[in-house]
Order: sequence, then structure tokens, then C-alpha cells
Amino acid sequence: MTPIRPPAVAGRFYPGEPAELRRQVARFLGTPAPAPAVGAVVPHAGYVYSGKVAGATFRRLRIPERVVVLGPNHTGRGAPISVFATGAFRIPGADVPIDEPLAAAILAAVPGAQDDRRAHEREHALEVELPFLVALRPDVRIVPIVLGGLDGERAAAAGRALAEAIRGEEILVIASSDMSHYIPHDEAARRDRLAIDRVLALDALGLYDTCERADISMCGVLPATALVACAASLGASGAELVQYATSGEAFGDYASVVGYAGMLVGTTPGGRGAG
Repeated sequence: MTPIRPPAVAGRFYPGEPAELRRQVARFLGTPAPAPAVGAVVPHAGYVYSGKVAGATFRRLRIPERVVVLGPNHTGRGAPISVFATGAFRIPGADVPIDEPLAAAILAAVPGAQDDRRAHEREHALEVELPFLVALRPDVRIVPIVLGGLDGERAAAAGRALAEAIRGEEILVIASSDMSHYIPHDEAARRDRLAIDRVLALDALGLYDTCERADISMCGVLPATALVACAASLGASGAELVQYATSGEAFGDYASVVGYAGMLVGTTPGGRGAG
């Protein structure tokens, strides 16, 4: 039997009814204006908070048939580099298939990567990105990877190894991450800008070290570090901040917020994506 990973947060982080989910995602996406990139950093909170930033970012991306989705480990379960290597992820109205040959290639190329579903069972960070991918590319195939318990060097090394696994192919890499958590809006914006600047400079280890030094609670710092290292290895020439917001903008409570940044990461020389 094909292993299906059922939705963990449908009806909570995003609509659980397929038609309403499609309507909401379409509203956040607006009119797509896609361009090639190696990847993007995209937030993963409930859509009422981060959907606008996610939609603004996804609308700028050309979605190829294959996408690697990197997320943080919020549950503490599973291996440090957990690859869901077979089957599909289910979201309301669609099953998103795993690209099994690509998953096998990544398992072979990335030191420490394991075929491990435990980290994925209750993890929301990858799941909330999938309705956007499906809306833009209904036939998309994915490789979901959860990262946890790594330092900056190991996260960057995983990103460089991922680059070797996908080099020469048209494959998009999404790093799922929110930014600062539960501090005042102005302080979140100040700290988050430090991390954003390291992404824009394609400085993978600088991103990790900045988050450590400045106490930036960027939950997806490991996926973002891996993405930036991957993009740099593939010859990326820059990055762009698409939009920044905090949860305070949803309901007007700016005393304790979560930050959200949407960033495009890298074009290769000649304006091509990852291949």
C-alpha cells in the first residue's frame, strides 16, 4: 500500500474543506507573476496570520514539476534529517505525491539523511505550503525533509549536499520558516532584519550565527541555512525580500507577535533556476 501522510492541521491552520481552501489560497496568490529561482523562504503559520506573505512569495515563483520542501522539527520526533521518501502527503482535495527517485537520490547524497516518517507525522511546517504549490502546479511532486538538532555547519553541509543531488535539474527548494516569536512588533522587526540581511547576502553560516548571537527565534533557521548554502553552491547571484509582516497586523495586537518574511533565494548565472 502507498503510505499516505494525512493532514495534521487542516481545519486549524487553513480551511479543511477543499473548495474553501482553494478559494482562500487563490485570494492570497492574486495574479501570479512567476520567475525562476533556486528557492524561497516562506512562512508557515495559520493562514489568517501569514497567508498574505506566503501568497505574495509563491506568486513570484515558477513552480517546476519537482519541489524539495525543507521544514523545521517542531515536535522533536525523528532523525535530524528526516526524509519522507515514499507515498504522498494528503491535503483537503488532493494527494501530493512524493518524487521517490529524487528522494532516493537525496538520501544517497546528503550525509545523515534518513528515510524517517516520525518527524513528519504531526509537523505543520511543510503541510501548510502544499496548498499553494498545488494551486500553482497541480501535478507537482515533492520531497519533504524535516531538519532538527543540527548546528549551522551541519545544516549548511546538508544544503551543499542537496545542491549536488539536484544540480542540472529544474527543482525548486522551499524553506519553511517563521521569524521572531512572541516579542513586541518593533523588536521583532529589528531582530528579523538582521536575519533577513544574511539571507539576502547568501551567507548561510552568517544567518545561523546571527540568529544565535542576536537571540532571533527563527524556527526554520536550519531549513533556511540549508537553502542558502544550496543556492550558493548552485551559483546563485542574489536574493530578494518580497514581504515582511507580523501577526500583530492580523488583529491589531502588537505587544507579542510572530514575524513572517517571504524571500526569493537565488537565480543562477544567466537567469536560470536550479538547473
